[in-house]
Amino acid sequence: MAEELLELEDELENGDGSEELYEKINMVVDKGQEPIRIDKFLTNRIEGATRNKIQQALDGELVLVNDKPVKANYKIRPLDRIVVFSNKNPENTDIIPQEIPLNIVFEDEDIMIIDKPAGLVVHPGCGNRDGTLVNGLSWYLGDKTQATEPVIPRFGLVHRIDKNTSGLLVIAKSEKAMSDLAKQFFDHTVHRRYIALVWGDFEEDEGTVVAHVGRHQRLRKIMDAYPDGEYGKEAITHYRVLERFNYVTMVECRLETGRTHQIRVHMQHIGHSLFNDETYGGNRIVKGTIYTKYKQFVENCFSIMPRHALHAQQLGFIHPRTREQMYFESAMPADFTGVLEKWKRYIAARPLQDEE
Repeated sequence: MAEELLELEDELENGDGSEELYEKINMVVDKGQEPIRIDKFLTNRIEGATRNKIQQALDGELVLVNDKPVKANYKIRPLDRIVVFSNKNPENTDIIPQEIPLNIVFEDEDIMIIDKPAGLVVHPGCGNRDGTLVNGLSWYLGDKTQATEPVIPRFGLVHRIDKNTSGLLVIAKSEKAMSDLAKQFFDHTVHRRYIALVWGDFEEDEGTVVAHVGRHQRLRKIMDAYPDGEYGKEAITHYRVLERFNYVTMVECRLETGRTHQIRVHMQHIGHSLFNDETYGGNRIVKGTIYTKYKQFVENCFSIMPRHALHAQQLGFIHPRTREQMYFESAMPADFTGVLEKWKRYIAARPLQDEE
């Protein structure tokens, strides 16, 4: 049991299908506020902030006043609207560069697009101190003959997908690129499409799940959905049915927000856990027949795809320097296509039996 809890803790520490790594702090200056430098104002107003961190945020254009970046010597005025983009995670400077194969779809001086395989953790965390994507990026971007100092800073990660989710990630190679991409994520202008295989059939061809996502109130190692919005953070997932297999359905999920395990939690919330998602109840037969052959068929599918069925297939955004519209698409991995083909053959060869 202790090992299971550690694995779940590790999974939460290492992201979801597409967790944004920056939070947005909004504030409006009081009417009676005296004009003072914005760096001093923010240091006093934001808990845990230091002058150095605020200066770095200002230099990286992560502080906006009335929708425009400002310098540290800007003096705030009454009713100024201030937005600060803040890293949700502490800096980790103890990153050892490691030679890890990377599937680089695109790269220029500002960004990289990585097609991540299932099983690769994005960033070092509890239980995964090395062997991660960031360790590989540090090696790739640095001097490969001197594997002693980290090369890529934490701000390079604008979002992440979890260990057992495959697909596309964008990496910022400069502070300017990172701040621009972070703003696009917050403005919901980034195009993100995921393909998921989920249990059960849908009455409608498309729909939207609106439910806050936060830590489970009793099982603190997992997440849960809160439709009343009194706990957790706002989360919105749009879904569309792509193909039906009677007992399971392939759907496309479009994210408006990026919360930990958002797609997995939202699909469980509406009664359609991801296929083989052991954390949220998909690693058992949820829909289907009582026949032994069917149960064996499902077990064989689990063996082909020993992870939850989620793939980050499409990613689109505006290039932070050229302002060109960028669009990338990832081919379905072999384990995913293998399971889909198996379901197609099963449904074609066998009429629908009485369901449980």
